[in-house]
Amino acid sequence: MKLVLVVNSAPVRRVASALAVAALCLLAACKPAPQAAGEAEAGAIAVSAPVTITALIWAPDWPQEMQRIAAEFSRLNPDIKVDLQFMIGNSVEENLKPKVASRKLPDLMSVNPNPYAAELADQGVLADVGDAPAWQRLRPGLKADWISPNGKHFGVAGGVAATLIYYNKRMFREAGIATLPTDFAQFLDVCERLKRAGFTPLYWSGGFPNLIANGAFSFGFANNIVRTTPDWKARIADGTLALDNPAGADIFAKLHTLAQRGYTQPDMMRSGYAEGISSFVEGRTAMAFQGTWAAGSLLHPAGFDVGVFVPPWHARGVASVPVIGSETGFAVGETVNKAQALRFLEYISGAGFAIQQKKRQNITPFTTATGEQQGDPQILAYLAQIERAPVTGSPYYSMLPANTIDLLHQLIQDVLSNRLTARQAARRLEGSIRDEAHRNNK
Repeated sequence: MKLVLVVNSAPVRRVASALAVAALCLLAACKPAPQAAGEAEAGAIAVSAPVTITALIWAPDWPQEMQRIAAEFSRLNPDIKVDLQFMIGNSVEENLKPKVASRKLPDLMSVNPNPYAAELADQGVLADVGDAPAWQRLRPGLKADWISPNGKHFGVAGGVAATLIYYNKRMFREAGIATLPTDFAQFLDVCERLKRAGFTPLYWSGGFPNLIANGAFSFGFANNIVRTTPDWKARIADGTLALDNPAGADIFAKLHTLAQRGYTQPDMMRSGYAEGISSFVEGRTAMAFQGTWAAGSLLHPAGFDVGVFVPPWHARGVASVPVIGSETGFAVGETVNKAQALRFLEYISGAGFAIQQKKRQNITPFTTATGEQQGDPQILAYLAQIERAPVTGSPYYSMLPANTIDLLHQLIQDVLSNRLTARQAARRLEGSIRDEAHRNNK
């Protein structure tokens, strides 16, 4: 027997209909609501993660300022994060060579305006920054430093580099020194008088030979070689520069003489860069053979006034050949982040330069200053003085091959430690220049 239920009354039909509508509504709730045209696309856009660029920087005396520059750049450019790393050791080149060899080049890096960096540019490792506003603003006298043999504009200077002697006016006065020395013989006399008065005449950074190379070696090379060899740059390039002679040996002999006569601090072979700054500003040495880049640290210590003069690394009766060129600067690698690195380069050379220059009081390399870039009046006056010289030399890092730069540091230490004579050091330096030229030109 089959039982059939027939629903035919109006109230029952209304209930069934209501249940059906509710079921449809529940099904509709499981599906997304329709969107207006373009609404889906706009809602799908996500904020991109910032691009991280690597920056390998030479900043032995201003790491905090470089950190501020990177942080401020990222604050103003939230789409770019800077992975900041600092170079160590005695040279920019010894930091870059392993990066180049392993093909792990940073996006932005410190470089020197020398044959090594120029070759990296011609090989396509460094980007051409000739269209960058920072390059366009470089002082005309510095631009040639940053153009490779093939015409690549491979970097931007970090400042105008000149080396000079800072001196403690109180110590000079107490030692009875009323006249600044104008040749090397007079300089030795000044050192002797300071020593007899109980002062350490000069700080020598034997543990950081980079500084001695920047100062005493570069001035010795300028006055002994550049003065008499107009084509010295071409001779370095083709390996024919003669240094195994009295003029070349004298460059190293001057370093040795100052050390042997006790005109430097006793622990000179263990002394580094930072100790040199503190030794001078704390009144433990009478003179500091330093660069314009350290003016902010050296010129205004508590307790005494500081003066500056051209290092008299020349013989009596001839004019000094001072040293001037580009500070270590910045280059951009041919990497996937080149565009972002170029933006960072522009910031370092613009508003970022004012951040580091406020401490260092170095000389702006740009024709149009951005922000507070005036520099210390004594340094600006020194620059004006040496720019009038008919002949000038270059900082050692901008003229020597990379491997020769590394060798020179060791030669300086060997001469100061009596492991090599001045003539032996000059002979080895000449040989390195010759070997590097043959290697590059074969």
